[in-house]
Amino acid sequence: MKSMVQKIIQLRNPNFKFDEALNSSALLQFIWIQAGYLFRGLKVLFLLRKPKGMLLGKGVSFFNISKIKWGQFLRLGNHVYVSALSKNGIQFGENVSIGAFSRVIVSTSLNNIGDKIVIGNNVGIGEFAYLGGAGGLEIGDECIVGQYLSCHPENHNYENTAISIRHQGISRKGITIGKNCWIGSKVTILDGVIIGNGCIIAAGSVVTKSFPENTIIGGVPAKVIKSRNNE
Repeated sequence: MKSMVQKIIQLRNPNFKFDEALNSSALLQFIWIQAGYLFRGLKVLFLLRKPKGMLLGKGVSFFNISKIKWGQFLRLGNHVYVSALSKNGIQFGENVSIGAFSRVIVSTSLNNIGDKIVIGNNVGIGEFAYLGGAGGLEIGDECIVGQYLSCHPENHNYENTAISIRHQGISRKGITIGKNCWIGSKVTILDGVIIGNGCIIAAGSVVTKSFPENTIIGGVPAKVIKSRNNE
C-alpha cells in the first residue's frame, strides 16, 4: 500500500518519497485525510468546472469562481478563501498548494475593482497567508513560502492633511515575485516591489523596494545581506 500511495503522490510531486520511519497508523490517517480533500474537490463539478485533481480542505470557499482558473492538483488547505472579484481574475498554475486559513483576494470593494493574482507552477505557500491582488500580484514558478506571507499591492494616498486618509484614494503599482524564490515566515511585501528570480527573503522581513535576482535579503525594512552568486 505504501508504494502505491507513493506513486500516486508522485503524480503531483515526482521527487516525493515516504520516510522509512513512517508508521502504518500515520499512513492510514494520511490516506483518509487526502481522500477527504479529493472528495471535496469534486464539488466544483456542480459549478460546471473540471476539478483537475483539485484537493480542498474543510471550509474552503470561492467568490466569483467564473474568473478563477487552475491547473492540475491545486491544493487549498482548511478554510482558505479565494475571491476573484477583479478585472483579470485569479490563475493558479500546476501543483499549487495554499496553506490553511489563507486569503487570496483581489478586491474587497465593489467600487474600485482590482487587477489580478497569478501564481505559477509548483508553488507552495504556508498557512495564514494574505495574498492581495488589487494592483496585481504575480508569483513565479517553483517558489516556496513559509507561513504568514502578506502581499499588499496597493497603497493609501495621504498627502493632504486636511482630508481623512480614507477619502484620498489609493495608488496601485503591483508586486512581482520571480521564479525559484524562498520566502521565510512572516514576510510582508508592499506595493511596487519586484523580486528577481532566485531570491531568498529572511523570516520577518518587510520588503519595501525591489531587489535583483539571486539576492539574499532581510530586515525591517529589508536590505541586501549578500548575493547567492558570491557565497
